Amino acid sequence: MGSGKIIVGLDIGTTKVCAIVGRRNEFGKVDIIGMGKVPSMGGVTRGVVSNIDKTVGAITEAIRIAGERSNVEINKVHVGIAGAHINSIQHRGMIIRNDGEKEIAQDDLSRLEQDMYKLSVQPGDKIIHVLPQDYTVDDEPGILDPIGMSGVKLEGNFHIITGQISAAKNIHKCVEKTGIKVAGLTLEPLASAQSVLSEEELEAGVALVDIGGGTTDVAIFHENIIRHTAIIPYGGNIITEDIKEGCVVMKNQAELLKTKFGSALADQLSDNEIVAIPGLRGREPKEISIKNLSRIIQARVEEILDLVYYEIKASGMEKKLVGGIVLTGGGAQLKNIVQLAEYVTGLDARVGYPNEHLAKGMVEEVKSPLFATAVGLVLKGLQDEEESTNTERITIEREKMTVEDQVKSEKKDHFLSRFKEWLKDESDIKDF
Repeated sequence: MGSGKIIVGLDIGTTKVCAIVGRRNEFGKVDIIGMGKVPSMGGVTRGVVSNIDKTVGAITEAIRIAGERSNVEINKVHVGIAGAHINSIQHRGMIIRNDGEKEIAQDDLSRLEQDMYKLSVQPGDKIIHVLPQDYTVDDEPGILDPIGMSGVKLEGNFHIITGQISAAKNIHKCVEKTGIKVAGLTLEPLASAQSVLSEEELEAGVALVDIGGGTTDVAIFHENIIRHTAIIPYGGNIITEDIKEGCVVMKNQAELLKTKFGSALADQLSDNEIVAIPGLRGREPKEISIKNLSRIIQARVEEILDLVYYEIKASGMEKKLVGGIVLTGGGAQLKNIVQLAEYVTGLDARVGYPNEHLAKGMVEEVKSPLFATAVGLVLKGLQDEEESTNTERITIEREKMTVEDQVKSEKKDHFLSRFKEWLKDESDIKDF
């Protein structure tokens, strides 16, 4: 079933840079054969590259580790893009077909989609993705797949995602400085969705909430169509900063307190639970109340979830999300965050793990929500390669059919010519 083609996903995050190597096996599942993960070294701020040299260093190291572990020479990667500069708009396009009797083909849909890339956007922005929603054929709306239908007027509704040109260029620059090519650029919540959401959830309606280090990415799906995307400029790092300020500790201590002892629901903790952290240069250890720590965490997580709920309501999909909310990313590992999400939004929630489409191999190492985006980039890369291969195959078959039809036509013309000559000869004989 699979070509065995190797794909590398590269997640350039605020807190980490992660490279994952995978390929599709003969059963259609994806084997993870290598992974490299290193800290971002301060080169990325809220999902956007802020220091080229530090980011290049982190990418180089992550790629080196992934290449050694998978025994693969990596020369191109599929990269994610996020950040507060990402925006989305809805737009409707239309084309008039010359022959209404001829069946609508993929070429017609591609032409309609390519027209969307010509739209005027904000200065300094570029169109990253054009995602079809549904189509209208000769005023018949709500068609999900018009291929094979007949019609003159073909219209389409599209979800268009834009981002800053400079942000995209900086990602390309960082990757190419390591001597590697960028095979594709994908919006990170779309990649995460591929790795943690099931087909049933995409059909029923679901909101993916990816809580990263610098941003929280939201993607809302219904009937297998993406309906809304948004980037919230708060993530796990701001929770760490709150702990650092509130508990008067070092940043690395604040991060450890959050991950080891923190909870998104303070009321469930006892008042007398205390954790002691080492003091500086011989000073006495500092005692921190776990309940007070969790109060700090809960206040910020509630704010993030309020903004998520605002985006859900703004999408108009609140009543259609049968699948509720799926939380992923590093922030989804926070204790009791599922219960808090359900309390704030009133929707069912679960944590999404990126093992939906994975086979054996290194699944245990990448099973954490932390790797949802990187695994999703591998899946997206495989999908793009397979679609490209299918398109090439269809093009070759069409060219072959065109040649065969041309030969048949020439034979037919030759036969008709000979037949006319024969009729003429017969007429001459009769006249004689």
